[in-house]
Amino acid sequence: MKFSLITLTICCCIAICFAAISEVKNGGSKTGDPKGRFLTLPVPSKCSNRPKKFNYKGHNYFYSGQIPELANKRVDWLEARNICREYCMDAVSIETQEENNLVYKLIQENDVPYIWTSGRLCDFSGCEGRKDLLPKNLNGWFWSANREKIQPTNRIPVGWGYNPWSSTGHKKVPQPDNAEFDINQTSESCLSVLNNVYSDGIAWHDVACYHEKPFICEDNDELLNYVAATNPGLRL
Repeated sequence: MKFSLITLTICCCIAICFAAISEVKNGGSKTGDPKGRFLTLPVPSKCSNRPKKFNYKGHNYFYSGQIPELANKRVDWLEARNICREYCMDAVSIETQEENNLVYKLIQENDVPYIWTSGRLCDFSGCEGRKDLLPKNLNGWFWSANREKIQPTNRIPVGWGYNPWSSTGHKKVPQPDNAEFDINQTSESCLSVLNNVYSDGIAWHDVACYHEKPFICEDNDELLNYVAATNPGLRL
């Protein structure tokens, strides 16, 4: 039993560290992150005391604006993920219509102009030659928090009653439109939920990752399991 626990702990540590290094090496600095940053590892004390403002299907969530020390923070996409990860969470992955409606309700009730999600375009090193991702604007999006693909952007997702991607934007065409690339050659590679910015209600938009926004954090099972394995007895 002791050997099995030690083996599990080592495997968890290796997996988490490898993911933290490789994912951002491929999806961060190689796509223009000016600071060459990496994903951070969780902080056990923060994980144990992480804010739990609402719950959906066993996962805890919080909106940064609800937390005093984060209330006035506006950060880029990677920094949003890293703040969440310190709490054994990650930027929210919106995988069902019910979860999306919860996010929309929070945005509406708190008059939030926009938030970051963990959504990311697979346009970095390691995504080349993937026919299943083509065309990228339709099939190249995924939730970086759990590495699950997002359903094609030009259709209503299976199990949903509407398409969460906006029907308009800067170019007045359906999202994603990579509009900023035409302005300053910066790819709109990150997924944000915007609140009626284009008179389109609350909807998903592709946005350049350097923009600074508040964010919603969601429990990350991988990080929670890692901290539980490396900190016996810690209450999570």
